[in-house]
Amino acid sequence: MFARFIVRAIFAALGLWVAAQLVHGVGFDSTGSLIFAAVLLGIVNAFVRPVVFVLTLPLTVLTLGLFLLVVNAAMIGLVSLFVHGFHVNGLGPGVMAAIITGIASWVGGMVMGDARR
Repeated sequence: MFARFIVRAIFAALGLWVAAQLVHGVGFDSTGSLIFAAVLLGIVNAFVRPVVFVLTLPLTVLTLGLFLLVVNAAMIGLVSLFVHGFHVNGLGPGVMAAIITGIASWVGGMVMGDARR
């Protein structure tokens, strides 16, 4: 289980790195801050995101799921508030970072395979 968390954190760090390279408004100062941001993003997604998801469920249903991009961007923005050296400047860059990080996490899930097998 811990190994899966590490692999997910690596793919999240890769996604955040790609987002920092492609999206103006997302950046990091050092590799350490990027890795710490990826680990903290995993923790935030495990504990805070489900609560926010339930609270925003009516809006998510109303927008046919598109509001989840805003929720994911908010989680990345929350991480940027706590990690000195990781910056997200605004909702637009946050949404783009959420899309890129989501794609990287999806690829990571495909590489790891299903844990139930």
